[in-house]
Amino acid sequence: MSDASFDSKTYAGEAQFSDYFALLKPRVMTLVVFTAFVGLLAAPVSVHPFVGFCAILFIALGGGASGALNMWYDSDIDAVMTRTKKRPIPAGRVSREEAFAIGLTLSVFACVFLGLATNWVAGGLLAFTIFFYVVIYTMWLKRSTPQNIVIGGAAGAFPPMIGWAAATGDISVASVLMFCLTFMWTPPHFWALALFMRSDYDNAKVPMLTVTHGRPSTRKHILVYTILLAVLAVGLGFTQVGGPIYLTVAVVLNALFLKGAWQIWRRNEEDSETDNFRIERKFFKLSLLYLFAHFGAILIEAGAARLGLYAGVL
Repeated sequence: MSDASFDSKTYAGEAQFSDYFALLKPRVMTLVVFTAFVGLLAAPVSVHPFVGFCAILFIALGGGASGALNMWYDSDIDAVMTRTKKRPIPAGRVSREEAFAIGLTLSVFACVFLGLATNWVAGGLLAFTIFFYVVIYTMWLKRSTPQNIVIGGAAGAFPPMIGWAAATGDISVASVLMFCLTFMWTPPHFWALALFMRSDYDNAKVPMLTVTHGRPSTRKHILVYTILLAVLAVGLGFTQVGGPIYLTVAVVLNALFLKGAWQIWRRNEEDSETDNFRIERKFFKLSLLYLFAHFGAILIEAGAARLGLYAGVL
């Protein structure tokens, strides 16, 4: 990592609360909190509301800690990428030292207190997730292999498993399948973004698939992963966390997702230039809805099961 452009003496110390909050990547944290919350409530045991609140709070802090440590390490490439150059560190509002201290402190606090509030399986999973995201993905995979987002996507897939473990103290087939849903969704989601943001990764010398293998190969990879994702997503509807509501959502959304991936695969570079990656942008926006909708359906199924709707109680 190059630190040449990030001497802490150049910082004016004008950071606002919003700058420190931005270090925690609140948009990413939203997905972390939501999927962890679904994992917690989908578990087949009751959790005291206060314990559940503490679990989600500490999982959120752990996710935020990962974001701060990621920004600390990636501050050099953030400075040359259009979508990240306004982040607190490259913008000169927060120093790298501050980001590292915040990230490390929150990491220890979140893992220890999640373990104390729930159980050490959940606390250990959170610690491993932070380690995986910061060390395995950020420090190693991101700058060394075009498979960075494939393997590194595991870090963002752990929250539902952590939520489930916070409730049950263990790992189950259902929680692993929720992990797999996010894990398989991550590559097509980020590759679609990379297709119309390729210059960013070129400038930062990040070996994203679009840079190392080109756009045609990336389009093919998106289609293959989307097909595998659709099979997994629909199959999840036949497990203990699925049901008719989830299946309806999964069938409709995966049909749309497959259609988008097919359209991306059929395109060529001349098409891409003439319409400014309209199809890729549309697919990327759909991918944002995709995961929230699937986990939202799992949440509804969990509520229906607790109310006994499927057992004819009401």
